[in-house]
Amino acid sequence: MKKNIIFFLGSILITLLTHSQVDQTADDNASEVDFKVSNLLNKMTLEEKIAEMTQDAPANERLGIPYMKYAEALHGMWLVLDYYGNTTVYPQAIAAGSTWEPKLIKKMASQTALEARALGVTHCYSPNLDVISGDPRYGRVEESYAEDPYLVSRMGVAFIEGLQGTGDEQFDENHVIATAKHFIGYPENRRGINGGFSDMSERRLREVYLPPFEAAIKEAKVGSVMPGHQDYNGVPNHMNTWLLKDILRDELGFDGFIVSDNNDVARLETMHFISESRAESAILGLKAGVDMDLVIGKSIDLSSYHSNVLLDTLTKNPELVKYIDKATSRILTAKYKLGLFDTEPKKIDPKTVDVGKKEHQDFAYEMAQKAIILLKNENNLLPLDKSKISSLAVIGPNATEERPEKGTYSLLGGYSGLPPYYVSALEGIQKKVGDDIKINYAKGCDLLSNSKDGFTEAIAAAKKSDAVVLVVGGSRKTGGEGVDRSDLDLYGVQNELVEAIHKTGKPIIVVLINGRPLTINYIAENIPSILETWYLGMHSGDAIADALFGDVNPGGKLTVSFPRSVGQLPVTYLERPDFVGSGKGLYKDNDKSPLFPFGFGLSYTTFDISEPILAQNTISNTDSTKVSVTITNTGKVAGDEVIQMYIRDDFASVGRYIKLLKGFERVALAPGETKTISFNLGFDELALLDANLTKVVEPGTFTIYVGSSSLNKDLKSVKLIVK
Repeated sequence: MKKNIIFFLGSILITLLTHSQVDQTADDNASEVDFKVSNLLNKMTLEEKIAEMTQDAPANERLGIPYMKYAEALHGMWLVLDYYGNTTVYPQAIAAGSTWEPKLIKKMASQTALEARALGVTHCYSPNLDVISGDPRYGRVEESYAEDPYLVSRMGVAFIEGLQGTGDEQFDENHVIATAKHFIGYPENRRGINGGFSDMSERRLREVYLPPFEAAIKEAKVGSVMPGHQDYNGVPNHMNTWLLKDILRDELGFDGFIVSDNNDVARLETMHFISESRAESAILGLKAGVDMDLVIGKSIDLSSYHSNVLLDTLTKNPELVKYIDKATSRILTAKYKLGLFDTEPKKIDPKTVDVGKKEHQDFAYEMAQKAIILLKNENNLLPLDKSKISSLAVIGPNATEERPEKGTYSLLGGYSGLPPYYVSALEGIQKKVGDDIKINYAKGCDLLSNSKDGFTEAIAAAKKSDAVVLVVGGSRKTGGEGVDRSDLDLYGVQNELVEAIHKTGKPIIVVLINGRPLTINYIAENIPSILETWYLGMHSGDAIADALFGDVNPGGKLTVSFPRSVGQLPVTYLERPDFVGSGKGLYKDNDKSPLFPFGFGLSYTTFDISEPILAQNTISNTDSTKVSVTITNTGKVAGDEVIQMYIRDDFASVGRYIKLLKGFERVALAPGETKTISFNLGFDELALLDANLTKVVEPGTFTIYVGSSSLNKDLKSVKLIVK
């Protein structure tokens, strides 16, 4: 016994010494970098410092300061100006979120980092940590993961850790710097307009929009942050010292560099009308802590951190140079951390370099398979049985797309490079069925046209087929950054096309390819089967065909709610209590509930989830416990279910959301298989912000919900008492 105790104590001592050595090594490395940066800064002229403060500052040959190349990496590598081709294109962010599997996002990002390095890129403007506000008129819904801060946090941390690496691998030769954006509350606008006017309480900012950035900084150690175009309660984000210094740096502990969104330092004059000159804009940005001026294309007319703009002002006011020194030192620190000073830049021809690897492309396919959501499946129309159909109509403007001469495919979504190939829904289905089933294809209509000239051909194709796959939705032409909408119906005459094909009486599956929730009431009411696929990346059609014919059982879940009409907006599961009772808290002319809710998704099999069980029914407000459920696949095929845990503080000192997601796990089960899933219940899960905006766990009862979606009917509950 005595030997065991000695061994145990020795193990603890070794562990403590090891951690101490690791911490000391990290501190030593940081000190060495600080010394190098300080030494270099002392050698730089003022003009050289200013030149360093742009997103693509050229190498300084006199002092040996390297170039730090930037790109976008939202769902694969995209060099913004000079290169599209041969990179792997993964599912768009909203589709990646629909997998509810952070480890997939981490692996995607780590592969993207390898492709970035192959192209000489070391700084990427991703991930997008905006929490979707419930207003999908806003075109950039597709770029974020969810309408829930916890889910966005988990996906964001996974992405950053994959892109940057962790521990000794952080920023090594296989990883790059990530940029968390857009700080902060970017989707919280009043008209669904990109960069539009917003106004919100500090409580909402802290409860909804801040958590993903806090996780990105404290957990994933993100290296860069980008503010949003808009203001926060009257003060533009790019000059908001309270946001960028008091909150971001002092409170959250962010120690990386801040890069502006495109042209946004200059926009303090041209959009917000705060400053009267670019020089004044530049000083406001610098004082708030914006270190790098992003002006894509380096337009002299839009640049603020430029000698032509700043040199005279700084010469007349030398006390301002300290802000230049601080910004430059942060950028130099990043270059040292990336190892750019220690390596010769590679000569890269982006048109011939081998970037996308088959391993990456195969993984993009796997992600696409896991992102598909089954929204409806009346009478088990899906999966289609090849032996029971001899002909299949494939109809719709999104069924296929030709390779573009310039740019990239519109059905890949925004911020996408050009992959070496793209498999459309039509191509995927044709590959799947071969000569076994005759495919009758008709476009039906163009996405952007009101012409119904193609209806006749589409109706004929449907009539001579046993079933119809109708591929509709949107594209980069109808959504994405700067493509906001005043309504959410299917664009053009797509809805009329759906109605015309429905009248043929044929069994129809609607496949949605889109980047935002749409008001698809007619489809939801009349079409027996619906697949939401978002933008699935370069293997879209392969994954869609797999789901249609049952080679893949859809297991994705919605991370955004679908509205019934624009008049409902915002629609999100993040609701506070309102009137209950007849005629109160309801619309007189419409159903208040979402058409399809957050967390929802069906399967080709069935699952049974047990009543939740607490390890302890009563805990103190400093303790923690666990809640567990068993889940059984009660059907005949293998499938995935996403178990979701929500929490409600039943009676509290402040108003709060009816329930909040605080845990989830995607579970794969064979027929008849049972697994037990447990979630932690402690401070992080139970805390709220009190009247002073202090995070506390208040004594009282908590309702713990566990189930398969945010709908009450899909959840089972248990009461936890906190003393």
